Amino acid sequence: MDEKKRTLRGFLCAALGGVCWGASGTVGQYLFTCQGVDSGWLTVVRMFLAGAVLLGGALVRHRLQLRTIWSDRRDALRLVLFSVGGLMTCQYTYLAAIRYSNSATATVLQYMGQALILLWVCLRARRLPTRREGAALVLALLGAFLLATHGSLTALALSPQALFWGLCAAVSLMLYTLLPGDLLRRYPVSVCTGCGMFIGGVVLLVLTQAWRIPVALNAAVALGTLEISVVGTALAFTLYLQGVSDVGGVRASLLACTEPVSAALCAALWLHTSFAWQDLLGFAAILVMAVLIALPERTPRAEQKNI
Repeated sequence: MDEKKRTLRGFLCAALGGVCWGASGTVGQYLFTCQGVDSGWLTVVRMFLAGAVLLGGALVRHRLQLRTIWSDRRDALRLVLFSVGGLMTCQYTYLAAIRYSNSATATVLQYMGQALILLWVCLRARRLPTRREGAALVLALLGAFLLATHGSLTALALSPQALFWGLCAAVSLMLYTLLPGDLLRRYPVSVCTGCGMFIGGVVLLVLTQAWRIPVALNAAVALGTLEISVVGTALAFTLYLQGVSDVGGVRASLLACTEPVSAALCAALWLHTSFAWQDLLGFAAILVMAVLIALPERTPRAEQKNI
């Protein structure tokens, strides 16, 4: 494949990965608001199904690496930590935030995790943020303020539960990004994510006792759960990572900003979710924050190589 076609494929894959993530969030919103599905139950089922799909692919293509990661005690421990502290919490808190707000707001609040990652990098490198990074942090705070209060200093526009789970989703995104260390560089993503989904699903199953949660299974619930698990998780990860491979992480992360846009459009057109102008301004502020963080500095800094 020539460079032009490879670049085009990377652009399309990264953008479609973001669309799949955003659309699946709206499907989750539908299951919570229209079908009464519990977020804990949905997270457990989603992790098991997505883990099965990803592990199935890993068994076919990366059987040796799948065996190797469990034969190294340190890597295995890191994988378990990533599974529970990263993947499980990220999946659960995001769906809980959707349950108490809507898919677009939950997605944008989760993007605040990028600002937390930036703060962690600055603290670890013992440096102040650059001008661009400082502007990104200000935009992150502004966006969160507008979403939470609509500009009021005396009242919340979001419910306390929605704000709590949205901020937990941001922290979880930071943990999900930082906890795997170099595992994702040394092992195929399908191996790490597939194992992580299964391990996190088992732990969450025990914590929530999901088998006791009543769920009215019907065609809508079954199809919605399948879409979230296969399209919104396994396929979305595959598309996005193909985009990273073709056009690089910076371009792919920018293109994946289609996620909150698609979540907002799907929620508005399908579920008729309404957004105030303060919401839209908050969305825009956090999206610009994500772009500013993703763009490389003109003068590379030694510490940024370790992000």
